[in-house]
Amino acid sequence: MKEKLELEVSWKLRLQKREPLKNVFFIFAERARDPSAKKRHLAMRGLGTMACEAPNQVKKYKKITLDLLVHGLYDPVSSEVIHESMKALTIILGRLQRKGLGSFFIDITLQTRTFLDDENDSVRYSALVLFGQLAAFAGWKWKKFFTNQVKQTQDCLLRHLQDRNPQVAKACKTTFRACSPYLTLRKEYSFQNEEEQRNPKLCRQLEPPGIPCTHSKCSCLGIRHCPSRGDSLKEKATAAQ
Repeated sequence: MKEKLELEVSWKLRLQKREPLKNVFFIFAERARDPSAKKRHLAMRGLGTMACEAPNQVKKYKKITLDLLVHGLYDPVSSEVIHESMKALTIILGRLQRKGLGSFFIDITLQTRTFLDDENDSVRYSALVLFGQLAAFAGWKWKKFFTNQVKQTQDCLLRHLQDRNPQVAKACKTTFRACSPYLTLRKEYSFQNEEEQRNPKLCRQLEPPGIPCTHSKCSCLGIRHCPSRGDSLKEKATAAQ
């Protein structure tokens, strides 16, 4: 608590004195690899604060910042360092506006996935928020890769729609919607959907009246029809919106 207060006071004083932000940045960069978990934690928080208060400075040293934060995702002992790293990455991704992430996209995606089922509510929440943010960055370059990641994460996302923590469940719902363009049709329904594409009018006429679905996961998304009727996950997510 004392170190946290000292960091916040130091940050404010440096801004008031108009000390070069470059100096402040490199102080955080140095502490981000400190043997002390507390200092690493505070450094990650400081980088997140810089991303909010001085985004241009972070963009200037974007590669160094991303490298530090990705390194923080692999912290071997501190869930707080991991949590702050994901929070800072979420802020920075919002500032980058879908460009400039490069190959960091793969590392961030793979490591973020490992925390979606974390026992710590804060880590789980941050991971879900960051994963949803990554959906906007995939683009054509990483579309195939991210589609595969979402496919592997699908059951996890559905499970956390009913997470014990309401905030986590809410974050999961938002992330599910963000990932909906990457959710693929199930093979057993492929024939039906091909037929719908050929003759959608006839399919609608032959389709039996919809029965409200009582499936708990569907209810969370506001979906009326049960998966047994052949609705694709993508259609369900769209209906939830």
